Amino acid sequence: MVKFAICNEVFEGWNLKQVFKYISELGYEGVEIAPYTIAEKVTDIDERVRKSIKEYAEKFGLDIVGIHWVLRGVSGVHLTSPDRSVRDRTESYLKALVDFCSDIGGRIIVFGSPIQRSIPEGVNSIDAWKWAVDIFRNCSQYAEQRGVYICIEPLRRDMTNFINTVDEAIKLIEDVGCRSFKLALDVYAMTGVREPIDRQIEKGGKHLMHLHANDDNMGGPGFGSADYRAVVRGLRKIEFKGYVSVEILRKEENPDETVRISLKNLKKFFREY
Repeated sequence: MVKFAICNEVFEGWNLKQVFKYISELGYEGVEIAPYTIAEKVTDIDERVRKSIKEYAEKFGLDIVGIHWVLRGVSGVHLTSPDRSVRDRTESYLKALVDFCSDIGGRIIVFGSPIQRSIPEGVNSIDAWKWAVDIFRNCSQYAEQRGVYICIEPLRRDMTNFINTVDEAIKLIEDVGCRSFKLALDVYAMTGVREPIDRQIEKGGKHLMHLHANDDNMGGPGFGSADYRAVVRGLRKIEFKGYVSVEILRKEENPDETVRISLKNLKKFFREY
């Protein structure tokens, strides 16, 4: 049985206690945190706040699934920068994200961050690949010590030029070669690839730890025309037991209603398909 979570950034202007209370009442079982909604840098989130996040989740019976949008708004970091000092700073920051994730009780870091991973103009793709492998290997070894998994997320080509398909993600995972470096998939991203969604999920198979549920119009699941029959079929084929986490990629005027309908749709899809 899959479990359902929600990403918190859709609730713009809400504090975390309000978010946790509302989604718990709706029936969500987990929450996924975007650090930028709390502070500009994760290193600015002190021990008191970290402890309160964990306590709020426990109070409302929620799992902290993990974190995502981990480099959004952070200056001076870039996964594939030709500048060694920038890459070193990126590695240090990613380790700080591991600490934050672990401190609040999370297990998964979804690495999307399209802008800060894209290969800069003039950089050789072979060099960029090697730099990314080195950073992810070092950070994943660190994450393993803290019980955290870093999950690379393939994204559409109009978002980034680095890791756009499941095949590329699997190659990266294999090259990193660390048990704590895994795969996250995103329905919106998968609709941008010609390969059927269920086939992409099946390929991810043993590497897949997390799935972002949205739609081909960047709205919640069921708000567009993504083939959720294929999503469910693929997840069942690999006997997926992780979290399906609603990540709405567009601004919503009524996020509370959108989040409610998203969960209703997901339950319907998994019940009927």
